Amino acid sequence: MDQNEHVEQISGEYVAVRALEDGVTIIGLTRGKDTRFHHTEKLDRGEVMLFQFTEHTSAMKIRGKADIYTKLGKVRSGKDDVQE
Repeated sequence: MDQNEHVEQISGEYVAVRALEDGVTIIGLTRGKDTRFHHTEKLDRGEVMLFQFTEHTSAMKIRGKADIYTKLGKVRSGKDDVQE
């Protein structure tokens, strides 16, 4: 496998997040033995941010009401969707 194939395997996934309220927080989590927070972004209502998983980012935590678009479909985050 050449370097380009390796990079594509790690960073081939994209995620779009559309804030449905002010103050949506997106936290990037590191890849590796110890998972840590490494990057935080705040979005206000109507703002959209595109993310790409990388060699260093393996997961994201999204706090607040937002639509999240992936190749698997759309998910909505936020307390309004929690069923008790």
